[in-house]
Amino acid sequence: MAAIDTAYNYYLSTYGTQTASRYDSHKKSELRNIYNTIVKINKDSPLYKIKHSGDVKKFAIDIKESTRIIKNVVASLSDAEEGIGNAFQKKIATSSQEDVVSADYIGNSKDSEGTEQFLVEVKQLASPQINMGNFLEKNHLALRPGSYSFDLENTSSTYEFQFNINAEDTNYTTQSKLANLITNADIGLKAHVIEDENGLSALQVESVSTGIGEGEPFLFSIYPQASQDSISAVESLGIDHVAQEAANAVFLLDGVERSSHSNTFTINHAFELNLRGISEEGHPAVIGFKTNADAMADNIQTLVDSYNSILQTANKYSGSQQQSVKLYRDMSSTAFAFQNNLESIGLMVEDTGEISIDKALLTESVSEEHAEEHLSVLNDFKNMLNTKATNASLDPMKYVDKIIVTYKRPGKNLVTPYITSIYSGMMMDHYC
Repeated sequence: MAAIDTAYNYYLSTYGTQTASRYDSHKKSELRNIYNTIVKINKDSPLYKIKHSGDVKKFAIDIKESTRIIKNVVASLSDAEEGIGNAFQKKIATSSQEDVVSADYIGNSKDSEGTEQFLVEVKQLASPQINMGNFLEKNHLALRPGSYSFDLENTSSTYEFQFNINAEDTNYTTQSKLANLITNADIGLKAHVIEDENGLSALQVESVSTGIGEGEPFLFSIYPQASQDSISAVESLGIDHVAQEAANAVFLLDGVERSSHSNTFTINHAFELNLRGISEEGHPAVIGFKTNADAMADNIQTLVDSYNSILQTANKYSGSQQQSVKLYRDMSSTAFAFQNNLESIGLMVEDTGEISIDKALLTESVSEEHAEEHLSVLNDFKNMLNTKATNASLDPMKYVDKIIVTYKRPGKNLVTPYITSIYSGMMMDHYC
């Protein structure tokens, strides 16, 4: 299990908090095309073994994630139906009070017609239900050693929790044991032990979701089973006490009161709003769009950042993975191929291949009369970068250090679609 733990722990700790975008989903035809491409690539690939190194797993995962980001950025800049310039004129939402409500535009150009701006005044944030247990002496034990149980009911099911208390346990270890038990049950609750200024500890149980539906008295409820021992245990721990009831977000949208179970929601399938704080009464936030020039500059910056990131990934592993230079050369060649044209519009290609932006020159280039001619260079750069990222994503293992076992005889081979399992296998197999 050590090998799989290493890979998955790294993946979860580094990328586990990232949210999926709509560009991470694919049609059946797209998946079929990816499969067919992988089969074609692997048909004449040599048989090889991966050198045993902890960096191999991390490097392969970083390549996959870096190229995914590039492909998603390119996809988001390729929604425009016509006009080269439109690819970089994807609208970007802005809020006059980012600390109260932030906004992301998730629609397309047609969705924005007739929607220049709207007002949002936040009256109340959506909140979870919180049960707060009793504060107890950490090093004492309020309950006798033995077996205990309690029921936990949420809006859809009822669960029975059983736990044991040993003679060497304390209130703190008992609370910690229950916190892990509830959290690991994966039923939409998270629990942890908190301490007060007096050094006492209590078990806090909180719902992952916020808000509450009409007619629902609670998001979850904890109550003891019928035995006297279980009743005493719940009374001593105090985890059946509701310290904070779940509440819905309340806000005014152009003066009309609305509510939401969550602090993050969409408006007309075009704007995603994230409520962050309470508005000053009578002072709503203005949600609108950035100017075309600012939006284009931000979109270009996002593309450049995704490109620079994969070069940084290659350089990060240059000391431990000699083949990382192939990734660097493949990706940096994209910028060097367009260096003169990119620099003429403010995208300065450094000796390392990374791109820095002269914002004044870029703004001037995209705002002048011949902006579309300049943007055609960016469009070509974007398309080539997408091609390079796609190739790297299909076979990230070609950039890690490996030992060639044998080459296949050209033109005389059967397809080997399962060779792609090497990427997942390097997480699972200690010997790959």
